[in-house]
Amino acid sequence: MKREKILLISHNFSPEPTGIGKYNGEMIEWLAKNGYDCTVITTFPYYPQWKVQAPYSNRWYKKEIIDYPDSDAKVTVYRCPSYIPTRPTGKRRMVQDISFWFFKSWVIFKLLLSSKKFDLIITVAPPFHLAYLGLMVKNYSGGKLLYHIQDMQIEAAQDLGMLSSNKLLDKLYEIEYNLLSKVDYISTISEGMVDKVRAKVDKDVLLFPNWADTSYFFPISEKDKIKLKWGYQPNDLIVLYSGAIGEKQGLENVIFAAEILKQETQVKFIICGSGPYKERLIEIAREKGLSNINFVPVQGKESFNEFLNLADVHLVLQKANASDLVMPSKLTTILAVGGTCIVTCLAGSSLYNIVNKYDLGYIIEPENFEILADKVLQLRYNKEETIRKCNNARQYALKYLNIDNVMGILIDQVVNKSPVFELDLPSKNN
Repeated sequence: MKREKILLISHNFSPEPTGIGKYNGEMIEWLAKNGYDCTVITTFPYYPQWKVQAPYSNRWYKKEIIDYPDSDAKVTVYRCPSYIPTRPTGKRRMVQDISFWFFKSWVIFKLLLSSKKFDLIITVAPPFHLAYLGLMVKNYSGGKLLYHIQDMQIEAAQDLGMLSSNKLLDKLYEIEYNLLSKVDYISTISEGMVDKVRAKVDKDVLLFPNWADTSYFFPISEKDKIKLKWGYQPNDLIVLYSGAIGEKQGLENVIFAAEILKQETQVKFIICGSGPYKERLIEIAREKGLSNINFVPVQGKESFNEFLNLADVHLVLQKANASDLVMPSKLTTILAVGGTCIVTCLAGSSLYNIVNKYDLGYIIEPENFEILADKVLQLRYNKEETIRKCNNARQYALKYLNIDNVMGILIDQVVNKSPVFELDLPSKNN
């Protein structure tokens, strides 16, 4: 029986612990373990630290074979050098995207010259223009091309003020339309983003949401012991933000909320992660003399489930102008551990619709630290309501964010050629 050959082209891949790299790694592992012959063209792991991580270096190309434990599956990974900005401004990220495209093209030329053929080519945006490399493979040796959108890169850069030239933005939208018109399949991670992409091009858009590993991430009942282990008291209310620390999250509002609640000695804030704005946030907290907020580095996978269970309240924060351009990947893992979350988003956004419809957390106005502080204080004295939402979150993750369900639907549509249909999302009556 023929093994379908799949090629992934993306900036990000394992062993990056968060974001697109995490999902790409888990997707390829699932495909390999389910009998697909997988090849990956990527760079060296750098996210979310924005620095290439040991034992890798960024000096030259590297080919590696990944073996998965308890399986005969193997994956071939080609890692390419690229420019990694320590402070990723809009212009520097454009330079990074161009450098990555250039270095990746050499690997693709070699694969094509070796007569390597693929049945399915997957490119992941951002950056959106990587799809041109996928088209190169498709046009030269055949295969179908899936263009998967994790973030709507151009809109985000425009709305956040990272790009302001109308002429440049028009050109980027023109290039994107050209790509969308030529690929075989388009997918993205939320219903709101599906609608936005459909408005760009007259084609079907698949809903391919991020998932959660519900066997690895799960609730732990002995929270008191976890709190003591991490240096907190059992009666402390732990409010955790864990994820990328960048511009679109508006994390300065966590510090301002912590300042309001500094007299509430049993309310403790944690910001976990790395990114270009972390040092600035630490400086703001230091200037305000706050002792109720701690900054910790990205946690390894082996301790991450316990770390997430440390929190009584999780924060899923975005600025208002980014609220329907991205679906935060951190939310799926929070749901898997049965976490209660405070979410900042606007009514009508994908994030709002999911959290509100299925009662998964508390929604507040974006960029309002006074409301954030007030909601945290309410939860300090309303543990019964919090427990109910925790149960909702875990049940939602078990039933609808299982990787086998999500990947199975995708494979049916793009490999087995089944009719396009959307993920069967739950309702309160189910």
